[in-house]
Amino acid sequence: MQSTDLGTKDSGKIWHRKPSPATRDGIIVNIIHTTSDYLPKVLRFLNVAFDSSGDCLIAGDHQGNIYVFDLSGNRFNLVHRTAQACTALAFNLHRKSEFLVALADYSIKCFDTVTKELVSWMRGHESSVFSISVHASGRYAITTSSDTAQLWDLDTFQRKRKLNILQSVGIQKVFFLPLSNTILSCFKDNSIFAWECDTLLCKYQLPAPPESSSVLYRVFAVTRDGRILAAGGKSNHLHLWCLEAKQLFRIIQMPTKVRAIRQLEFLPDSFDAGSNQVLGVLSQDGIMRFINIQTCKLLFEIGSLEEGISSSVISPHGRYIASVMENGSLNIYSVQALTQEINKPPPPLVKVIEDVPKSKVTAGDLKMKVTSGRVQRPARPTESKIQTRILKQDLTGNFENKENELSDGLNKKRLQILLKGYGEYPTKYRMFIWRALLQLPENHTAFSSLVDKGVHVAFLNLQRKYPIKSRKLLRVLQRTLSALAHWSAIFGDTPYLPLLAFPFVKLFQNNQLICFEVVATLIINWCQHWFEYFPNPPINILGMVENVLAFHDKALLQHFMDRGITSQLYAWPLLETLFSEVLTREEWLKLFDNVFSNHPSFLLMTVVAYNVCSRAPLLHCDRKDDFEYFFHHRNNLDISVVIREVYHLMDTTPADIHPEKMLDAFVALTKGQYPVFNQYPKFIVDYQTQERERIRNDELDYLRERQTVENMQAEVDQQRVEDEAWYQKQELLRKAEETRREMLLQEEEKMIQQRQRLAAVKRELRVREMHLQDAARRRFLKLQQDQREMELRRLDDEIERKNLTRNQETVAKEIRDDIDAYRRKVDLEERSFLRLMETDQTQNRNTQKWQEAEEKDFQLKSEKKASALSDASRKWFLEKETQDALGQAEQPRGKVVPRCLNGRVPSSCLPGTAQFNDVSELDSSARSSLNQRGKRGDSTELDLLERVRSLRQRLAAQARSRCQAPRLLAT
Repeated sequence: MQSTDLGTKDSGKIWHRKPSPATRDGIIVNIIHTTSDYLPKVLRFLNVAFDSSGDCLIAGDHQGNIYVFDLSGNRFNLVHRTAQACTALAFNLHRKSEFLVALADYSIKCFDTVTKELVSWMRGHESSVFSISVHASGRYAITTSSDTAQLWDLDTFQRKRKLNILQSVGIQKVFFLPLSNTILSCFKDNSIFAWECDTLLCKYQLPAPPESSSVLYRVFAVTRDGRILAAGGKSNHLHLWCLEAKQLFRIIQMPTKVRAIRQLEFLPDSFDAGSNQVLGVLSQDGIMRFINIQTCKLLFEIGSLEEGISSSVISPHGRYIASVMENGSLNIYSVQALTQEINKPPPPLVKVIEDVPKSKVTAGDLKMKVTSGRVQRPARPTESKIQTRILKQDLTGNFENKENELSDGLNKKRLQILLKGYGEYPTKYRMFIWRALLQLPENHTAFSSLVDKGVHVAFLNLQRKYPIKSRKLLRVLQRTLSALAHWSAIFGDTPYLPLLAFPFVKLFQNNQLICFEVVATLIINWCQHWFEYFPNPPINILGMVENVLAFHDKALLQHFMDRGITSQLYAWPLLETLFSEVLTREEWLKLFDNVFSNHPSFLLMTVVAYNVCSRAPLLHCDRKDDFEYFFHHRNNLDISVVIREVYHLMDTTPADIHPEKMLDAFVALTKGQYPVFNQYPKFIVDYQTQERERIRNDELDYLRERQTVENMQAEVDQQRVEDEAWYQKQELLRKAEETRREMLLQEEEKMIQQRQRLAAVKRELRVREMHLQDAARRRFLKLQQDQREMELRRLDDEIERKNLTRNQETVAKEIRDDIDAYRRKVDLEERSFLRLMETDQTQNRNTQKWQEAEEKDFQLKSEKKASALSDASRKWFLEKETQDALGQAEQPRGKVVPRCLNGRVPSSCLPGTAQFNDVSELDSSARSSLNQRGKRGDSTELDLLERVRSLRQRLAAQARSRCQAPRLLAT
């Protein structure tokens, strides 16, 4: 067993020598991933997935490193480092280089293995995703977590639908059925529903399992044809459901050491048409056991108690098994090595056949035990008895028909009876029956050695002569033909070998070993004596066909002879293409069901029967082109009629001309190594080989010389091209220079025009600016003039205010002076009056009393008049003062104000009899005017007014006393 440590490498070889897995364990290579630290530790692989071809797989470890392993190319590459553990993988998308990975952060990412770039990032789950199922078309995917399942469109990476479920129920698994449009959802309560993918309508629900079975389903697996569902859980019982009948049809009991089933996987087979018979069961002990669900036989197992398996994945073509071990490593197993000893098992001594009654099925009626080695009885249930049937081998029988006994328990005679009854084998089992009829040895090692020799030189340019659209089909055809050429040198020179092998290559393109062995068996048995006249057509074989045709239809043969048509035209085209040009796929398969079931002479008889059954149209053909067209194209001919005619010819042809006499019986290929094929003229082949080698060498010399000439011519052409390019470049530069010069001239003209327009605009702007400046200057001068006028008016007002104040002060001063003079005069008069009164009083009191009374009366009258006059003068003075205050702003400057208008009132203006009163009234009015105008009170003036008032009161009192004295005297 080889072991490979990935280490810190991003790419490298998976194995360094050709793997040769042992039959015991079947391990091709063990892959581990360790770090390069001082104390290296193992990075555990968690998940693995194969692509649709089965030759590549991806694996992810718990640190998020995703590796792709190419098993056919022996290479591994690091795709991406996600830095978090992956929980699920899927590698079978419709874009072959893309894969899906579910990560520990509940997201799903899509990467490309070629570009190693992130394609898309999908979010939506709220718990860890443990399953990713991809539709057969690769365009849809279902991701499943413990609480939900989501359907994604892988073209747009958008979520289409979401399946929510109660937390108490829980989801076990949701997945697509293979090669169908159905979604199967399995829940923790053992309920299983089938849904239509497009409409998401429920198609059906499987019934509940029998009450006696207490298995809680945890793991599931479906065959590739989608007909059988296997379910298991924490039990050693395995339930098989028929999805077409929607019922449980078998319960398989695993060995007692199996207590729980952790994983189920069906092993694909190229010849079972999708109805897989081998099921891999991974149990709690880390061992994966592969059983046949029909015979309940244990075929082989992988893993052990020491090196247990955590999970496994099987490639789509069934060649490899990739297992993640419990120690974190990755094991790649070879199914061929594991099944090498059981490919041809002996006929079973006991076969358990289940006859399900139409009544209600119980768990005991379906239970079967898995056996290995000796046959064991099924477990006897307590409820009911298991219905079994034992087929014992007839040890005392004769061995006359031993050659009719085939592998896998088939009998050739019974198959022939079945074939004659139905005309063909069932499509489902045709490949299995062919493999049994031809007794293919399946020599994997020998075939691998032939394939490892590479493509044969004769078929290097096969696509030029046979331009096949499918690259895969062309590659398989090239590989099969190369293996045949390496097996025997004659096949490298056989021109019709691609035509002969192509139908089988197209039929077995997924299993190249079977394809090679079928073609090799056909050549050894049904192509006997074909190469004795090489490189010419087999004259001896064509002579046999002509003899049989002459016996059964001389007229048709005579018609061929009359038209110059030989057997190389009416027989050889059918033989070298094996009727693939004149029959459809179904007709060809039906024909070769009969060819492989009969003697090798059956093929030659088929050529004769085809001509005989086509007698009518052939007799109407006259030209050679018509015959060539007829034997190279499909015709309206019932193949069943041809086959019946072949059996008739086989029975009625005389023994002396019967091809059966000239051809040997069927001989199978030998086991281990293929037989030597040398039934051809070796000297011709050697000569042709030598000639071909010489021609090849000459061709190589010629090719080398031609390559040299071509190189020289290429150099000359390159030089010429460079010269032309240089001249073209110079011409382009010249044209570009002229263009640039013209553009510069145009730009200069545009610049001149723009400058002229700019100058005109500048002039206009300058004129406008001058006008604006002039207007601004005028406005500024006017503003200054207005400000000066306002300043002058303010100064005039100030001067007028000061003059008015000065005038008012002058008037007040004159009034005070007049009042003082008047006061002194009054004092003098009063003193003189007092002296006079004293003198008069002493002389004549009576006369004086009357005179005083008269004077007093006169004084009272005069005082009244004086008071009235003072009031009138005060009122006149106030009005004058008001008019002067209002008219000062309107009077012209420099005009002299009259003295009376300025407030100065001389004493001559007042009446002479009331000067005293007038002066007092004038003083009072002047004081009130001064108080109203300036509001400037003077304490001396207030005192003066008080004194005047007191003087008036005293005089009034004296006058009253004077008036009362004459009255007293008169009494």
